[in-house]
Amino acid sequence: MHPPPGLPAPLGATVRDGGANFSLFSRTATGVELLLFDRADDTAPARVVALDPARNHTYHYWHAFVPGVRAGQLYGYRVHGPHDPDRGLRFDPAKVLLDPYTRSVVIPPGYHPDTARRPDDNTAAAMKGVVVDGAAYDWEGDVPLRRPAARTVIYEMHVRGFTAHPNSGVKGDLRGTYAGLAEKIPYLQDLGVTAVELLPVHVFDPLAVPAGRVNYWGYQPVNYFAPHPLYSARRDPLGPVDEFRDMVKALHRAGIEVILDVVYNHTAEGNHDGPTLNFRGIDNPTYYMLDRGARYADYTGCGNTLNANHPVVRRMIVDSLRYWVAEMHVDGFRFDLASILSRSPSGRPLPHPPVLWDIESDPALAGTKLIAEAWDAAGLYQVGSFVGDAWREWNGRFRDDARDFFRGVPGSVGPFADRMLGSPQVYGHKAREAEQSVNFVTCHDGFTLNDLVSYNGKHNEANGEGNRDGADDNRSWNCGAEGPTTDAAVEALRTRQVKNFHAATLLSLGLPMLTMGDEVRRTQGGNNNAYCHDDESVWFDWSLLEQHADVHRFVKLLLARRVRRSVAHEAQRQSLTEMIDRASKAWHGTRLHQPDWGEHSHSIAFGGELRGEGLVFHLILNGYWEPLDFELPADKAWRRWIDTSLDSPDDIVEWEAAPPAPGAVYRAGPRSVVMLYAPA
Repeated sequence: MHPPPGLPAPLGATVRDGGANFSLFSRTATGVELLLFDRADDTAPARVVALDPARNHTYHYWHAFVPGVRAGQLYGYRVHGPHDPDRGLRFDPAKVLLDPYTRSVVIPPGYHPDTARRPDDNTAAAMKGVVVDGAAYDWEGDVPLRRPAARTVIYEMHVRGFTAHPNSGVKGDLRGTYAGLAEKIPYLQDLGVTAVELLPVHVFDPLAVPAGRVNYWGYQPVNYFAPHPLYSARRDPLGPVDEFRDMVKALHRAGIEVILDVVYNHTAEGNHDGPTLNFRGIDNPTYYMLDRGARYADYTGCGNTLNANHPVVRRMIVDSLRYWVAEMHVDGFRFDLASILSRSPSGRPLPHPPVLWDIESDPALAGTKLIAEAWDAAGLYQVGSFVGDAWREWNGRFRDDARDFFRGVPGSVGPFADRMLGSPQVYGHKAREAEQSVNFVTCHDGFTLNDLVSYNGKHNEANGEGNRDGADDNRSWNCGAEGPTTDAAVEALRTRQVKNFHAATLLSLGLPMLTMGDEVRRTQGGNNNAYCHDDESVWFDWSLLEQHADVHRFVKLLLARRVRRSVAHEAQRQSLTEMIDRASKAWHGTRLHQPDWGEHSHSIAFGGELRGEGLVFHLILNGYWEPLDFELPADKAWRRWIDTSLDSPDDIVEWEAAPPAPGAVYRAGPRSVVMLYAPA
């Protein structure tokens, strides 16, 4: 007996009318079975609901209403159809498949992707979806914060890595969880960041890495609606959803936005030898870009590429984003390898990519922060040329030019000066606000800030790939010794360089991003590709808060000033170019009004006015390895806010407590940043 037909919309499992409606898209399937389970590791379903191709099939949607199903029910699908890889068809009815639209997922204890590669039944080891009633949660009036970008400072972090360390102060069962992160909100408030950017929290394959390692970063998604269950302290099927919401609600109460790192460019199913987890077995040629119908196109470096501009996949991506905003209250998204979303199904870059314009123009996403990593693994680089009016971009050129300047690379003064002003050479043509540029020196992918100033080369031996993985172009400098040292002079220089990078990031025009632990010199032992480690080598070590208290204090005082800045230019939609053109400003060198832009210059100074505060400032950036004397504008009662060449607590002071800096010349120490201000 076949079930009631139900409805094709909405996709996924929807609680209603004393049961649940199920809907699944598959254009090429010949049959679909809905499987209901009692436990995650059941060897067989408790009930099989066979969908009738006549009654339970509308257009390409397979659907049914199942009476009696309630929130918390586990389920999956078997999808029948031809197995003809040469035509891109890879149906395998022996596999239990995860619903692409399920809102929660359980991962059984015996899960391993190999069970989805082998030809036999994988029921007991397959991930299962969970029926969720979205209306059952009490948000207590919470809404996304919509904080102005001009008063936003992003803190890129890993949910598990933030509190997993035994010295985190979070009790054992909450360490490494959404709830554990929520316990540490007072730390984030005290530091002064205004947004957390979470490395992937869409449920991912924890074992989608070479044998013997773990998928720590989470860039192998299997679903775009469900929060990763292994980050939840709760073990009930609905627990991860509510725990994630509790975390968001708590962060919002603290005035902190939540931005998700999303991976709409590939999945954990990998290449033609990969596991059949869901998309491959549901409708392979719809969900993936295929090369001549058989092999997977790989613009991601991960074996496959999501067919993002196919109408069905476009809808899934937009539906996912809407869900996380409307039902999970997140404030924004950072799109991993976002340039892939500009490729056609054949891989050709499109001038007007449909999926990107769908996202840009969706009224439900208006005001949501959209951040693009504007490149992909196949060489498409769109920093400064990404489509649309709403997208902000990770500015990789800020990272590279800041690193070059402070390590003394010839010819770096001009590019670095441009980056400090919001990169008008990159973004000026777009008539956008300064915050289009997301300025950062480090992120999860690469050296930590401590390791950037402690290693000349990567040290990825623990990854088991002969130190061949990870980037070779790190633009790092070890300050005179490779790795940890007891040399006090080297350590002092490293601390100064760390402060220089923080100052450059937080004093520049643009939207600044810091990386978890950089404020206390967190190290990964020189590993610049720590994707496969989940241990103390990558977790936040909370003992560093005391060990490097001076750096932590420096960052706190920088942030306290940063978030007070004016947002008038953003409210008025004043572009970066207009902002610079209208500003009272001047470039200087060691002599006033005589900047040295030459190949062998290593210093620059910049003067400007804070009109809303009746103040002028003089910023000195000395990348030279000797002290330099800089002339100051006369007849000003200058005060010194920052001088990174000085020991703490003189390196930075409370803004209002800045001491006088008398004289017509200021001596800036080697490799230092100095900020002076005076009444206008």
